[in-house]
Amino acid sequence: MTPNERDRVAIEIRNLQRGFRIDRGALRSLATALAGAARRGAAQVPWRELTVILADDATIDPINRAVMGHAGATDVITQRYEAVPGEPPGLVGELVINVEQAWRVGSDLAGARSVWSPAHELALYLAHGCDHLAGAEDDTSAGRIRMRRRERRWLAGLEIPASLIRPARGGS
Repeated sequence: MTPNERDRVAIEIRNLQRGFRIDRGALRSLATALAGAARRGAAQVPWRELTVILADDATIDPINRAVMGHAGATDVITQRYEAVPGEPPGLVGELVINVEQAWRVGSDLAGARSVWSPAHELALYLAHGCDHLAGAEDDTSAGRIRMRRRERRWLAGLEIPASLIRPARGGS
């Protein structure tokens, strides 16, 4: 296996929501770049797979209850799995991202800061999930600040197309 093959992450995208259209190619490119940035900053085994699950408020609520023990919708839920015996080594990560919340928050912020958009908010949720997969924690104020600075630095170097997220016909 070459170094490039070892560094490659298989990315799967699953869409469980219908209110918004997602540019899968742009999302895959962002996921690849953000997973790479997160992996470079973490001293751990290489990542093997990343599954990005796109959800809405109604879909993420029961997942949040089951996984985190919290009621209600949230922005992103991160699950990390180590390889089991017999599998190739490497981290397997799963991000459940609330597309509906990204649209709502990003739209609110777009009015206050013209540089921000729902696409930026969705990309931030993706970056935040990758940061958690790399081992970062935001359970303290200092941890949250460090994570947000790192995530914004990663996003600053990326092109985030407005077409990343848009309402589906008849959607929100």
